[in-house]
Amino acid sequence: MYVTTVELTDFRNYEHAELEFAPGVNVLTGPNGHGKTNIVEAIAYLATQTSHRVATDGPLVRMGASRAVVRARVVAGLDDARTLTLELEINPGSANRAQLNRVPQRRARDLSGALRVVAFTPDDLTIVKGDPAERRDALDDVVTARWPRLTGVKSDYDRVLRQRNALLKAVCNRGGRLDGENAATLDVWDGQLVALGAEVMTARARTIADLTPHLGEAYAAIAPTNALARATYAPRQDDVRRCLAGPDPSDGEVRELLRAALLDRRGDEVRRGVSLVGPHRDEIELAVGGLPAKGYASHGEAWSLALSWRLAAFHLLRAEAIEPVLILDDVFAELDVTRRDRLADAVVVAEQVLVTAAVEADVPACLVGRRFAVFAGTVTQEEGKL
Repeated sequence: MYVTTVELTDFRNYEHAELEFAPGVNVLTGPNGHGKTNIVEAIAYLATQTSHRVATDGPLVRMGASRAVVRARVVAGLDDARTLTLELEINPGSANRAQLNRVPQRRARDLSGALRVVAFTPDDLTIVKGDPAERRDALDDVVTARWPRLTGVKSDYDRVLRQRNALLKAVCNRGGRLDGENAATLDVWDGQLVALGAEVMTARARTIADLTPHLGEAYAAIAPTNALARATYAPRQDDVRRCLAGPDPSDGEVRELLRAALLDRRGDEVRRGVSLVGPHRDEIELAVGGLPAKGYASHGEAWSLALSWRLAAFHLLRAEAIEPVLILDDVFAELDVTRRDRLADAVVVAEQVLVTAAVEADVPACLVGRRFAVFAGTVTQEEGKL
């Protein structure tokens, strides 16, 4: 899979920009703050309908504009000439609009799966050193890349969780008295949370099981040590964790365990005004050399592990006949020479790699391909650099 053209209208600092990418390596260089990351962010947003930089859509729209449009042409693969044209209209404060081959889609998330990306960014260090939510998001990136339908399931779960939390908070603020009407409403939200949550957790468990061997191999390729890296899926409820650690966990088993846990914790949830059971409470435990990565890994080990997570996702998708576009956004400047070269050697096999760098010398020599200069919101393909 690779992107051939990208067109931006009123996205970030671009009033209008159009780029033609090639298969293989494409490198965008220029001073920081001039728009390199905005281009790859737009491509990733088109694929996932989320930004790794901001939580809301407002900052994605150029100042003074009311909306932004991102459009891209995607080729299925080097040996598959089928193409798709994806378009997303970003409307802060209202629903975004999507088109696929110029045909309007019912929801923006209907574009999910048409373009798949794995993005390396400087913020990836939070996968190791950040809060559990950072690791859940990193895992869900892989889950939804494997099974795009899970994008909708996760979105529905988040909606149910917000509404359930609103009810619990309201009951808590009234002294924790759960009357018949509120109890019945809570039962409805419980049923939806259990059904959606079990599906999310089962998909996460299966993905961790499939991802971990690739993680170990990727860490061995990136890190200048022989330590073993591993990841473990760790729901808060011990019985759910044991169930999901089995060889073939089922949604039905997990649903029953979640339902029992909700009933057991209902009093605590009402008193505290927040949902205490479900995949939003999960942890993903990362370890290097038998020690927990968080709190024990050095800065270099943490970087190697974060990079290995993204590489593992890339190799897992490739093993399932999915060739994602790789995005390396200003990552090489964060790495020492050894890790820089090893990462470059590992990603050069991708059908398409999009690299941003403030200094061209930071880009390893093996990443040969098309070059673009970015300055003050203007993108120019450099002559003689294909």
